Amino acid sequence: MTQLRKGSFLKRAKDISISSALAITILSSGIGMTGCGSNDDEEAYSYEETSYSKGIRSHIKEVKPGEFKITDEESVDADKSVAIVTYLDGHTDSLSTTAAKALIDDEIRNNSSYVGHHSGLSSMLLYGGMGYLLGRNSGNAYMNNYRGRDNGNMARGFYSDPNAYNKSQSAVQQANASRTTRMVTARPKGGRNGFFGRSSGRSGG
Repeated sequence: MTQLRKGSFLKRAKDISISSALAITILSSGIGMTGCGSNDDEEAYSYEETSYSKGIRSHIKEVKPGEFKITDEESVDADKSVAIVTYLDGHTDSLSTTAAKALIDDEIRNNSSYVGHHSGLSSMLLYGGMGYLLGRNSGNAYMNNYRGRDNGNMARGFYSDPNAYNKSQSAVQQANASRTTRMVTARPKGGRNGFFGRSSGRSGG
């Protein structure tokens, strides 16, 4: 066993004590703890929230078995957005934005290569005012990939006549004009997550 002189042992013990004290001082003062400032927190949890006070009411009519046309679209309050579908036998259905989205999603999921190439109800919903309204939601941006085909020329064919299409464009413009945005700042629940980082989740929509 290597023997140490008494003076050497005392010197080493002293160095260890100084190092430990220095480490404790650094931790307690927060030196070197980057990414924990309040400004960073505010920037990390700030996002833009968009809303529309105007929506669209679509009128869709079955003209042949399984074939539909958009006959009219008008601007309404956002919470009154609906697609009213009239069938050949005379009965009508009122589809909420949630129901319309479900039909569109089913079409995209099962017939993605055929979307827009037929006159089924789902095409009327996607390429008409309802699809426009749904596409304004950032979570539904994938719908705009289909709506953008042919620079809108395809959509004209889903309306019963040019007047119906032109009126729909007016309704769309009114919905666009009602758009408002605001910056929202939210902090993660529980504040900071220890010394070395913030919570990875984001509060808000």
